[in-house]
Amino acid sequence: MGGFRMRKSIKVAPGVRLNVSKRGVGMSAGVGGVRYSVHSSGRRTTTVHSGVPGVYYQSSRGGGRRRVSAPARAASYTPPVPRPVKPGLFAPKGEKQLFKAWKAQNAELIEQAGSEHQEFRLPAFALAGLMFASVDGDRSLKLLEQAFADGDAASTQFFRKYAGTSAIELKIADGVIAYAPLGRDAVGLTLAELYQSDDKLDEAINVVEQLEPTTYTAVSLAELYAQAGRFQDVIELTEGIKNEDDASALLLVFRGVAFREQGFHDAAHESFKEALRSRSREATIRHHALFERARNYDAQGKKAMARKDLERILAEDSDYPGVRDQLQALQA
Repeated sequence: MGGFRMRKSIKVAPGVRLNVSKRGVGMSAGVGGVRYSVHSSGRRTTTVHSGVPGVYYQSSRGGGRRRVSAPARAASYTPPVPRPVKPGLFAPKGEKQLFKAWKAQNAELIEQAGSEHQEFRLPAFALAGLMFASVDGDRSLKLLEQAFADGDAASTQFFRKYAGTSAIELKIADGVIAYAPLGRDAVGLTLAELYQSDDKLDEAINVVEQLEPTTYTAVSLAELYAQAGRFQDVIELTEGIKNEDDASALLLVFRGVAFREQGFHDAAHESFKEALRSRSREATIRHHALFERARNYDAQGKKAMARKDLERILAEDSDYPGVRDQLQALQA
């Protein structure tokens, strides 16, 4: 199928954009006018910029469940189109080999170039590891572990010469997509997703904690801490957060959940109240806050208030996951 659609994104920092959706999407990448992605369902999508800001042409094919070996949340990576420049006549053999493999979009040959030429291992393994993320989780994990240990691929001469301002789009939390510069953050967040999909939360947390403190790393850490039951860490991470944008509103939801899980229901209510203070926030985040506040009300025995929040979600999104089940549980 194909057609034009509106694509909403939220700028939260220089070079960083968050795209928010109810169910999340896969990971994709590309520069210029074309982007290719593989979604968590296995659906493959090609997106072409129409020339109108925010409007893209999108065609999709495929679907169904993916291989079990593929990571559940980190979808595919397609490297950005190389710059028009190409290696000069006297460029090192490894540089020529890696450039040729990257231009051909061949992950196997990119990995091979890095294995045969140690001086190009970091950029090669970073690119190949990201490309393998949706088709071979184990292979991707091995490559990205090495690339992450070696340093920042974006600082290499190969990246500076051929990658330019390339970026990658990947899922960092339920319903939240980060548009991050192609380099250490992209490698680290993808590596954390691979660990997370294998239930290796400590390893995932360790990786994200080593990244630069940005909005998307904070969101990723908050979710990881919560999944690991480290609710006090969530609270400390989100200390002093105010509802200033969509990302901070989402962090306030994580903060409220952490307080609730520790039994501090009044403190949780204050966090959810702050998260919902602005109605201009993305509907997905507002609904998430309402859903978690309803659970907090339920834990306090305030079933009428819980029902009110759930029905507010239902009025705006009748198929929001879990709302009807939660309403039935309240009735029971």
